[in-house]
Amino acid sequence: MTTSWQHRREARNARIEAGAKLARGKIVEARDATSLMEAVIRPGDRVCLEGDNQKQADVLSAALLAVDRSKVSDLHMVQSGVVLPEHLDLYDHGVAKKLDFAYSGPQSARIATMLFGGRIELGAVHTYLELFARYFIDLTPNVALIAAVSADRDGNLYTGPNTEDTPTIVEATAFKDGIVIAQVNEIVDKVPRVDIPGDRVQFVVKADKPFFVEPLFTRDPAAITETQILTAMLAIKGVYAPYGVRRLNHGIGFNTAAIELLLPTYGENLGLKGKVATHFALNPHPALIPAIESGWVEQIHSFGSEVGMDDYIRARSDIFFTGPDGSLRSNRAFCQVAGLYACDMFIGSTLQIDLQGNSSTVTASRIAGFGGAPNMGADARGRRHPSEPWLQAGREADPETSALLRRGRKLVVQIGETFGDKNAPLFVEELDALALAKKLNLELAPVMIYGDDVTHIITEEGIANLLLCRDADEREQAIRGVAGYTEVGRGRDKTMFQRLRERGVIRRPEDLGIDPLDADRRMLAARSIKDLVRWSGGLYAPPPQFRNW
Repeated sequence: MTTSWQHRREARNARIEAGAKLARGKIVEARDATSLMEAVIRPGDRVCLEGDNQKQADVLSAALLAVDRSKVSDLHMVQSGVVLPEHLDLYDHGVAKKLDFAYSGPQSARIATMLFGGRIELGAVHTYLELFARYFIDLTPNVALIAAVSADRDGNLYTGPNTEDTPTIVEATAFKDGIVIAQVNEIVDKVPRVDIPGDRVQFVVKADKPFFVEPLFTRDPAAITETQILTAMLAIKGVYAPYGVRRLNHGIGFNTAAIELLLPTYGENLGLKGKVATHFALNPHPALIPAIESGWVEQIHSFGSEVGMDDYIRARSDIFFTGPDGSLRSNRAFCQVAGLYACDMFIGSTLQIDLQGNSSTVTASRIAGFGGAPNMGADARGRRHPSEPWLQAGREADPETSALLRRGRKLVVQIGETFGDKNAPLFVEELDALALAKKLNLELAPVMIYGDDVTHIITEEGIANLLLCRDADEREQAIRGVAGYTEVGRGRDKTMFQRLRERGVIRRPEDLGIDPLDADRRMLAARSIKDLVRWSGGLYAPPPQFRNW
């Protein structure tokens, strides 16, 4: 008996044949997109709908939502970002059943309600790299619905500055006999550059509107508070300077935006230019424009782009990775790897930190997912190249081991204020993530960054250097020592707190020679979006919602 090894290919060819009836070559009209879905998608398929961190295949998302449920149902969605309302409408309409994802940002409250209500069967909340890896192992998509700027009639795609997840999705799908459908803004005779070869794309849908891109990384300097300026000062003087951190990633938030805007002013006064913050794995943050223009930043590789930054990036190709056409070449998988292995520090915010230093963005009312923070904020055990910040952190954590055998440590910094939105405490006795795990019968609580990876916690109260803690009690008291007037902070042991402060485990602002009264908005290199436009020489074109002039 002869065994056939072509079942998947035969199934793919049958799907292509069914879809081809709606196409001219590879081109399908937008009005036929739903019919195309019904032709090529089967009930129970794994479907990767390109909901990225920022770029959304929104026309294809709407087309999928409109399918006849007798033809398409019970889909297993494997997508990094659950960002649009339609992404969750799929479950309310019975089109989709199961979800594996990484980030939910704008839909964090609704997805929490749906998960708690049992309307979504959860596979897992992943990091980006983790989900991408599973595309090649056990979550390989049968169908990928992606977005690009333009295509030619052979299906070659130009993704423009927001390439993001596209190459990874296409690679996993196309080379395992899956179907790739791309929505594009326009059909052209020749694409500016070939980002995705046409032989990996079966169908192209000319959308009736440009795909949606969220300006996720834009922070208005006018909204930065004096408390955030204080935490930024503590970070620069208390972590960046003593470790000499040059290669790093900044998470999303006003605290890190404040750091970016203090580099050309406060950092300059400290004599740190050329010594810290020169190489980034980072989206093109508008708040970094003054530091770039002041000569602080040497190189940036990006996960994705940022709305309004295209002309600025094109004019600053010495800093950014750009193609022959001048546009940014972003790639989330490559940049996540760079953040995991090539960066010496991650600094970002979270919603909750417990007494062991575990942090999570999951609360009783929000499930925001993790995105790339667990990759950026993980000590890469496979790292083998040394750098001084990495070695210094290793010496502090493990002073007894022989230098030649001692592992270094990535600096993983959590920065925030002791009380956040609606006066919610940053520090808690137990993460809400544990309650979620119990409610949904999960085998693993959705912790964003595990406590044993966290090296420093910064609040307006000071810095807790967890590398210098020698046991669990010291670690707990160090965390309590920067938790301010939260219930966790009020539970500190005053005697141990003083001992930890004498050893430099806890450092108050005054221990670093910082007067909190000096934290003034006049220190910011730019104090408004309009200031950022000026710094850019008019090249930065902020999104309409950030323009007030």
